[in-house]
Amino acid sequence: MSDTIKQRPGPMRLVDATQYPLPPAAWVSILHRVSGIIMFVLLPFIIWLLDKSLESDISYQFLADVFIGGLGVVPGWFFKIVVLGLIWSYLHHFTAGVRHLWMDATHSVSKQFGRTSALVTLAVSLLLTAALGFKLFF
Repeated sequence: MSDTIKQRPGPMRLVDATQYPLPPAAWVSILHRVSGIIMFVLLPFIIWLLDKSLESDISYQFLADVFIGGLGVVPGWFFKIVVLGLIWSYLHHFTAGVRHLWMDATHSVSKQFGRTSALVTLAVSLLLTAALGFKLFF
């Protein structure tokens, strides 16, 4: 009798969990959380950017020079990369939020709609990020 009882596999390690392929909806959900954390952590930088850009013409020019020549030992391209990350964070968080609102409003909870809307969310946020990143760097 004891030979027929299956043993439970035991606790799953994180290394084992990363071996499973995630569907697009899971990636959008994870990235939605990551983008929110990025925006929260970089909020002081966002406030500093806003303050410098609105303070005066001189401070705006200082901010423009930071993006070109850097600030202290930090090069200008680093600030652009950080701002590009903020752009992606905002756009992804916004489009994923619109996706969730659409799903809540229309009760669209099928697997196919979840997959399609997740792929559209990823595509839209990446395309808009690429367009604004092009404007930022060139």
